[in-house]
Amino acid sequence: MRYTKAALLVFGLGLVIGFVVVVGEFPEWERLAAAMMAFGLVLIPVGLFADGHGMAAIRWMIALFRHKKRPGTRGQPRRTPTRRKPSSRAPARAARRKRS
Repeated sequence: MRYTKAALLVFGLGLVIGFVVVVGEFPEWERLAAAMMAFGLVLIPVGLFADGHGMAAIRWMIALFRHKKRPGTRGQPRRTPTRRKPSSRAPARAARRKRS
């Protein structure tokens, strides 16, 4: 998590600089703060892959954007399961148990 942590620190530094710029009204520092935040956001996936957590991040992103199926979108209605008739061998088994 070494590279991911560094990317998050860069992003956090950009946030802090942005907060100082907004509160202190320093318009010349706005681009630096925005660039730091954007650079940190770009570095987060790079850090995840560098740390070896790349596949977990990909699975998470796929699950995040996967569309869930709605129950009413099917073309055909669901069939209700049919009940099976009891087999004719069931009484024979019961009769065998009684003999023993």
